[in-house]
Amino acid sequence: MWTNLSENIKAGDIKALARCISFVENEVEGYSNFLQNLSIKNTPIIGITGPPGAGKSTLTNELIAHFIEKNKKVALLCVDPASPFNLGSLLGDRVRMSSWYNNNKVYIRSLSTRGSLGGLNPKIIEIIDVIKSADFDFIIIETVGVGQSEIEIAGIADTTVLVLVPEGGDDIQMMKAGIMEIANIYVVNKSDRPMASKMIKNLHTMINNNTNTQIISTIATKKIGIDILYNAILNSINHLKTSDRKYHLLTEKAFMLIQQKKMKGISKESIFQKIKQENITNLYNFISNY
Repeated sequence: MWTNLSENIKAGDIKALARCISFVENEVEGYSNFLQNLSIKNTPIIGITGPPGAGKSTLTNELIAHFIEKNKKVALLCVDPASPFNLGSLLGDRVRMSSWYNNNKVYIRSLSTRGSLGGLNPKIIEIIDVIKSADFDFIIIETVGVGQSEIEIAGIADTTVLVLVPEGGDDIQMMKAGIMEIANIYVVNKSDRPMASKMIKNLHTMINNNTNTQIISTIATKKIGIDILYNAILNSINHLKTSDRKYHLLTEKAFMLIQQKKMKGISKESIFQKIKQENITNLYNFISNY
């Protein structure tokens, strides 16, 4: 089964790719050996993150249009945060990108975080590697900024785009310690709104004249600034090839995979049941005896 899937994926079979991702996500027997024997290409990964309502989906939609114009094939992973109680997720991004449904150069997959605290799907690295074995020129990961997800996506993507809105200008200090240090490109979307110039000024102050970081104004709904963002992404990816960031990215990915392997067999549901049944309040004693 796995051999046929691998061959079909290389041949451009989208159905085989979708099926394989589901198998890997659900840890179907044999998936580990399949991953070890994958022929993985060096496909660039673009991470797009930011707070809800920043216009990430519209921006991503327009970026895909630019890639298609350049005759490039794009895979898009849309990660939605799951409920911490029932682990459910809306997975509604594909509805807003319906124009690409029948385009053979675009593959869109929605993923849930499945309760992962980092804000990304726990199998995201393995899923990306499966897609890298297919014939895509770029992989885009779009996720809602929920705190840690911006930092985690920076450990996976070759270049990270942080999308902000003008109204967040006064609150940007709160992001400095984490988010502001990991993005390669800052996008102030909806820049026709008041406060846009103040936000851009604050961003310039935050990045402290880092020449490798760009700040771009866009109005995604009017397709303004998308071409500048497109070129900035390509330049950022090219810069990565000559910097140590590539090795930091690989280290982050290795760390995540090792962490995932060591945690295998530990069920959140079983922990919940034990805490509930025994009415545990001292988590330190519970963890030491687990």
